[in-house]
Amino acid sequence: MSWRVGVITGTCKLEHRLGYLVCRGEETKKIFMDEIDTLIVESTAVSITAALMCELVKKKINVVFCDEKHNPHSQLNAFYGRHDTSGVFRTQLLWKEEIKSKVWAEIVKQKIKQQYLFLKELDSAQANLLLSYIDEVEPNDISNREGHAAKVYFNALFGLNFRRGDENFFNGALNYGYAIILSAFNREIVADGYDTRLGIAHKNEFNYYNLACDLMEPFRIIVDRFVFSSEAPITTEYKRSIANVLNREVKIDGKKYTVISAINQYAKSVFKALETGEISRILSYEL
Repeated sequence: MSWRVGVITGTCKLEHRLGYLVCRGEETKKIFMDEIDTLIVESTAVSITAALMCELVKKKINVVFCDEKHNPHSQLNAFYGRHDTSGVFRTQLLWKEEIKSKVWAEIVKQKIKQQYLFLKELDSAQANLLLSYIDEVEPNDISNREGHAAKVYFNALFGLNFRRGDENFFNGALNYGYAIILSAFNREIVADGYDTRLGIAHKNEFNYYNLACDLMEPFRIIVDRFVFSSEAPITTEYKRSIANVLNREVKIDGKKYTVISAINQYAKSVFKALETGEISRILSYEL
């Protein structure tokens, strides 16, 4: 099973040779491609061969390209994630609004629960308030418990003056980590034959990844935990550490999985719930 999270920095050329990704820079390095789960191309001074890009797509390796500020900017995905992509897409178009509203409520509950558990570990006085929000979540989260919980949660973590849109260390680190989690969900959605643009609750016409933004919500807290406990300059090494949360272990039904594998299991359970209406099929993770 693939597990490596690779980060490419500096000036170099990437190519494919005999099953290996070859990085030619000041020195030449090789990585066996079957071991790679995620590849982050952090520098815009990297050149990459078409042959390697095709091989990365064939192996369904999650490839993230960064901009000139070294922030995730785009992603490499296949046109066809599986042989019956068109059939799966037609199924996606037929998801019932009533079921989608219940699925979204379950996702929001899971997200708030993860936030609650984190604040409880920190002995925050606000933890019990989040716990009360979980039972108040309605279909489609029409009372916006998610938004209320987020305000309470982030203020408890980073102070009353914290705003998600501000430019500071915490937001920069959070945004980087969220982008990595988002890319992992995009890869999973495409691999399962669905369209990332058609979301459940996220419906922004300018967002190419609405569905991934929906599914990833409970997994954001994994990034929050890392950023909260490791304030440091956002160096290449720090970003590599953030990206490596994909290899952190979590539990689903008592079994240990990496976050990468947990995303796979969880996403499939959400798709099954959307198709059958059985909301109880949606899996949740534990730390």
